[in-house]
Amino acid sequence: MDQHSRRFVSRRRMLQTCATGFGSLAMAAMFADEKARADSAGPLAPRAPHFPARAKRVIFLFMKGGPSHVDTFDYKPNLQRDDGKPLPFDKPRVQFAPTGMLLGSPWKFRPYGESGILVSDLFPNVAQCVDDLCIINSLHGTNAAHGGALLKLHTGSDNFVRPSMGSWITYGLGTENQNLPGFLTICPTLAHGGVSNWSSAFLPAPYQGTPLGNAGVPAKEARVKFIQSPRFSAAEQRAQLDLLAEINREQLEQTGPDPKLEGRLESFELAFRMQTEMPEIQDISDESPATLKAYGLDDPVTENFGRQCLLARRFAERGVRFVQATHSNAAVQWDQHGDLKNGHEQNAREVDRPIAALLRDLKARGLLQDTLVLWGGEFGRTPTAQGKDGRDHNPEGFTMWMAGGGVKGGVQYGATDDYGYYAVQNKVHIHDLHATILHLIGLDHEKLTYRYAGRDFRLTDVAGHVVDDILA
Repeated sequence: MDQHSRRFVSRRRMLQTCATGFGSLAMAAMFADEKARADSAGPLAPRAPHFPARAKRVIFLFMKGGPSHVDTFDYKPNLQRDDGKPLPFDKPRVQFAPTGMLLGSPWKFRPYGESGILVSDLFPNVAQCVDDLCIINSLHGTNAAHGGALLKLHTGSDNFVRPSMGSWITYGLGTENQNLPGFLTICPTLAHGGVSNWSSAFLPAPYQGTPLGNAGVPAKEARVKFIQSPRFSAAEQRAQLDLLAEINREQLEQTGPDPKLEGRLESFELAFRMQTEMPEIQDISDESPATLKAYGLDDPVTENFGRQCLLARRFAERGVRFVQATHSNAAVQWDQHGDLKNGHEQNAREVDRPIAALLRDLKARGLLQDTLVLWGGEFGRTPTAQGKDGRDHNPEGFTMWMAGGGVKGGVQYGATDDYGYYAVQNKVHIHDLHATILHLIGLDHEKLTYRYAGRDFRLTDVAGHVVDDILA
């Protein structure tokens, strides 16, 4: 055979032609078995992390509207000293609205715990847990408007539809309870991005967040709609689903893979399984009177968010991977452009006691060590006054805190300037926050990718660094 007549024969071609194709048949059977195993496990089946994880699950306590860092966890003595004076440096080039002179905090700050961290009188109960908190005082974002800032915090992007943080985490790890969604959001806000804040976007449908009610519904009335059928028994529903699955399998054999159809089928199956477990979890009558009181369910001021926090614990201990509880008081929120003192005091009264109860409860049950609790809003507030007694939006520097899940407790990380306007020391961008959260649950933010529209996407886009200094 001369040089021009030689042909390269691939290994696959050789297997197809040798021994009448038995090698190819064996390979096809092997791949079919592998696919069958993956299909039978389901998209929400638990998956191994990229490396040993410090946390197994996340509880995000979202304060809608933007709490003021300089009035809560970022004490600024110079702001108190210079109340009523002009800011001694330039304000950001882009601002949400004009502001005037410096406005000192109406609240005193006191040291707490062995760490001696200063916490505002707004949070006397959370302050008792300060030795478990890792307070990041140097967060910064890119958007001064609620809509963009909410999307940035939840999805990593403030101007494109992207999968939410909870969806990415569930996509990466699955969930530990196949009878429940991997990602639940309790009483989420429908404003400023709405469903996009818990959307799976282009990720497969099973990783979509499942809402319980919304911000306009009291937590005690928040339910998964149509969780039980008034007409059909469980056996009849099972027969219906089996028939539906058979019909759609035939459809898929003709059309090929269809992620949207397959996602709908999986959602039907999950909804069927949820009937057995979801009502039981939401029925808190098995909790002790002491527990109910600790979460504030005996007080109309704290009852609503207290119930959210208690449900978050109940879902977390039953294997839900990501749970979000949203404080979004329709009348006030945390968005105090005016009447700062009354607004922040009302909001803090509603959440302080429940949050402290959640931290103590998780710790007492041995869950805090592998549950990452995240607290904060979409941005902070300006140290300068808006009107007479309000503060404007401030994404240039603000505070969030974490607890449990492998972070150091009793520490403050990073800093804003002497007045609290800009993050200046050990700055932590939202992308860095996301990278760190993923790292704590065992996922490499650069490897957690999904190919869509011709490119690989990730929660942190092309940025983000793990904040190693806060890891325990």
